[in-house]
Amino acid sequence: MFTVRCTLGSAAWRHRIRLQNSMSTAAAHPVAAVCQATATPDKEANFSACKRLVEEAKGRGASMVFLPEGFDYIGSSREETLALSESLAGDTISRYTQLARKLEVWLSLGGFHERGHEWETDRRIYNSHIIINDKGDVVSVYRKSHLFDVELPEKGVSLKESAFTIPGPALVSPVQTPIGKVGLGICYDLRFPELSLALRHHGAEILTYPSAFTVATGAAHWEVLLRARAIETQCFVLAAAQVGRHHEKRSSHGHALAVDPWGEVLGDCGGESPGLALVEINLDRVGSTRRNMPVERHRRDTGFYRSVEET
Repeated sequence: MFTVRCTLGSAAWRHRIRLQNSMSTAAAHPVAAVCQATATPDKEANFSACKRLVEEAKGRGASMVFLPEGFDYIGSSREETLALSESLAGDTISRYTQLARKLEVWLSLGGFHERGHEWETDRRIYNSHIIINDKGDVVSVYRKSHLFDVELPEKGVSLKESAFTIPGPALVSPVQTPIGKVGLGICYDLRFPELSLALRHHGAEILTYPSAFTVATGAAHWEVLLRARAIETQCFVLAAAQVGRHHEKRSSHGHALAVDPWGEVLGDCGGESPGLALVEINLDRVGSTRRNMPVERHRRDTGFYRSVEET
């Protein structure tokens, strides 16, 4: 069904999986690659590392490759983060559109530092999830809705994304891809089931949450949240992740994860090194799960859930 390789050029493999058939033979269903990276402020090094992951994924049969939030870079300060940002027409996205076209592979680029529409006056950015098709066309852009403003002094976590990031204005419709209809979120969006349910209502078969979870919040909540989103929507959930130390101020949890519509973890890239997980996406699994437990049909109308009376 899938294999997981968690480090480039090493024999380190993690098997929290039931191996049903080898990816060395032709897959019965389309294959997704869920990637794990360690971005730094060095944009050129980050592109080279991600390019290697995409090339390997394509070589091993993936038709769509998922990269994590901050795939372009993770800055060490607000000033550096803003200075390194680009527009969608800039060099970074241009290089990825060329890569997609050359390899004939779809890309999910989650968490691009996109300069806002009023950049020249306000110096603020969007956190943008970009889908590129196998012809090199940008087919969808989702801008992160929920910004990570959190102070957890006992955990050593202090981040205020809204200090320089604009919240996205709206959700976007799920995108038809070779692996199915993909609904787009980013990182902290994972904590808001309203978003995943809205995407499910509009036809999503796969949800994706490219992320850079902190070590503390990731250890406590990452897997359980991803499995919950899969279970309640009866979708596949694919979550590319950042891992390890980005610079002296920040590290990420890792554990890029793939989850099926029943909530079973199909692949986990671990918490140590860059790598990728290859997962066959059998949409029959979505259909059978929804038929056997028709949660969407059983859901009451929106007004019902607003009917709680104060006592």
